[in-house]
Amino acid sequence: EGLFCVLSGVALAAHFATWMPSAQLTSVATATALVATQPVWQGLIARAQGRRLPPVVWIGIAVAVGGAVVATGADVGISGRAVLGDLLAVTGGLFAAVYTASGERARASISTTTYTTICYGICALILLVVCLLGGVRMTGFDGRTWLAILALVAGAQLLGHSMFNYALHRIPATTVSVLILLEVPGAALLGWLWLGQLPRPYALLGMALLLVGVAVVVLGGARAGRRAVPPTPLPADAAPLDT
Repeated sequence: EGLFCVLSGVALAAHFATWMPSAQLTSVATATALVATQPVWQGLIARAQGRRLPPVVWIGIAVAVGGAVVATGADVGISGRAVLGDLLAVTGGLFAAVYTASGERARASISTTTYTTICYGICALILLVVCLLGGVRMTGFDGRTWLAILALVAGAQLLGHSMFNYALHRIPATTVSVLILLEVPGAALLGWLWLGQLPRPYALLGMALLLVGVAVVVLGGARAGRRAVPPTPLPADAAPLDT
């Protein structure tokens, strides 16, 4: 299972290395919406692994991804720069699905602590090499920027990603990838509470669709799981006592 830990770390690094630049080449809204295609890729990976997802799960995925697109207010760019950014964002969603699928395999027999240590370590090492080779500035930030970086590391990565990786031992990767989309309404809520940014009406509609899609996937997947589990046979009746 160690191989899947390594593969997961490589995929996570590739996810960050493609999605982060995409937000600079295209709009942030479009990059966020396109990387939200992760559940679609996740479903296709599950299908390639021989798993058949119930139709209701595919419907839920479509509703959730559509809600994410509406909530982020994605626009369509036609310049070469924007198209490249769009492709990088979609690729980032694909690598995120590979990261989650590999994590599901690794977590079948490896603890959350061991898995995240190996996965995050490999991801950090790869990205460090990429930044050094690419001449990316990694120092010289002001105190506020460092605090923001630390908050992202502690909150989004160590807490957020680790919670999802913990869940991979009990919940299918496809369901986890849909749950990750809850970051969209979560970010909107934090923006409202901390920055006073009230979501626009179309964003509220998109978040409502996203929540409906998540509910459909979770409930539909749970129902399909219950149907797949054979009923436990009842114990045979005890023989009557002789009188």
